[in-house]
Amino acid sequence: MKVKDLMTTNVSYVTPNTPVIEIAKIMKEKNIGSVPVVDGDKVVGIVTDRDIVLRDVAMGKDFNNALAKDVMTVGVTTANPNMDVHDAARLMAEKQVRRLPVVENGRLVGMLAIGDLAVESKLVDDAGEALSDISKPTHNMY
Repeated sequence: MKVKDLMTTNVSYVTPNTPVIEIAKIMKEKNIGSVPVVDGDKVVGIVTDRDIVLRDVAMGKDFNNALAKDVMTVGVTTANPNMDVHDAARLMAEKQVRRLPVVENGRLVGMLAIGDLAVESKLVDDAGEALSDISKPTHNMY
């Protein structure tokens, strides 16, 4: 099974200059925990609900003026739509991420979340293993 078989294709995204408040509203409206940041056609980052809390709110910054580029995670790990889903699960575990933007020819074409793997019965073990590895504490501090 390939990533393209499980990924979400109707992906909301923002630009580096999108206000954080607007991103939070997108997250609430779509019931999602992350939004890719796209500049032109290229994925340049991702904003997660955790990024907003740790890099903005907890730092006492004025969230009314914060932009995606102020809180986003850069160096985003991505998947290819033709990647085997088992490889994508291993990549999530290795990079300790719950969501992978799916990029083809440099353009965002979808998102693959750990939950997408968990709903496919043949992949439940991979999803559980990936989630276990993702949830391990790291020494990375913001």
